[in-house]
Amino acid sequence: MNDLANNLLRLHAEQEYAEELSALKAVDDRQKPAHWELSPWAVKIYLMGGKLENGKEITPKYIGNERLIEIAIATLATDRALLLYGLPGTAKSWVSEHLAAAISGDSTLLIQGTAGTDESALRYGWNYAQLLAVGPSKDALVESPMMRAMNTGRLARVEELTRIGSDVQDTLITILSEKTLPIPELNSEIQAAKGFNVIATANNRDRGVNELSSALMRRFNTVVLPVPSSLEEEVEIVQRRVAQAGQALEFPVEKPAIEEIRRVVMIFRELREGITADGKTKLKSPGGTLSTAEAISVINSGLAMAGYYGDGVLRAGDLAAGIIGSIIKDPVQDLIVWNEYLQTVVKERSGWKDLYRACREIQS
Repeated sequence: MNDLANNLLRLHAEQEYAEELSALKAVDDRQKPAHWELSPWAVKIYLMGGKLENGKEITPKYIGNERLIEIAIATLATDRALLLYGLPGTAKSWVSEHLAAAISGDSTLLIQGTAGTDESALRYGWNYAQLLAVGPSKDALVESPMMRAMNTGRLARVEELTRIGSDVQDTLITILSEKTLPIPELNSEIQAAKGFNVIATANNRDRGVNELSSALMRRFNTVVLPVPSSLEEEVEIVQRRVAQAGQALEFPVEKPAIEEIRRVVMIFRELREGITADGKTKLKSPGGTLSTAEAISVINSGLAMAGYYGDGVLRAGDLAAGIIGSIIKDPVQDLIVWNEYLQTVVKERSGWKDLYRACREIQS
């Protein structure tokens, strides 16, 4: 695993946290649903973190409302599918991956939703060379991740469900309600094994793109993942995720100072919420989401700048371009919002003069 970790840019959750999953299995004597690797109790510990009786520390994968994670896990133990819903960057995909890793031991049965996703991605495809040679047959059938999950009793993940066309979305109705996947070309079907279920994600910025039909929505239990409730919670999330990314990317840089992370998170939160942290100044909000995920990206970009073009210490000048790029999506309206914030908040805030100068230098 060490050689594998050293050569891959990103490990799957079940690879990266194999030691923790193994430790949980060793102490997990609670009842498990069919084909689950861990019990619901152990899955929650894996997601939320904690210390086992043998002293093994399980790191938190999700920092937030514990009850939401309990509801998500309990849903997957029923015959109802799970829809993780919320703003972009609220860890929907992250939670989905870790739930699949803990429950099925495999987070790779993934269908990525896009405008070009067709029915074959959700159902099955064909090896056209075989199809032309011998006609429709089991050998010519190409299994989708959904079909493999049904055959083996594991979780299938559908990312960005609302990006998929409505006619393709409705392919899921039979799968979720009847737990079968018809194959009319072979006059047969796949019946889902126990343990099969679906985790889908969707963000509310895509409402109206391809709305989910009421028939499909009834097959899901929806859990809304909120933005982090406090500055400290969001700072902790960013700090943890940046540390994980740094190990994989191997930046030649010191660990980022918590003060720099806090500044980026505070800027994004204030502009997102339309008010300064002290509640004294109302602000205009830009058009972008300014999510936790974008804050993580800004810090990582800053670390690359500091490591390769600086002295290895993360400073305001390394972050300025990333901050501005995240905020200004519309070069007219967002630029007005940002310049107003820069002059009325950043310039006047104690200890932020370096950030003000760095941002002015980028824009000049």
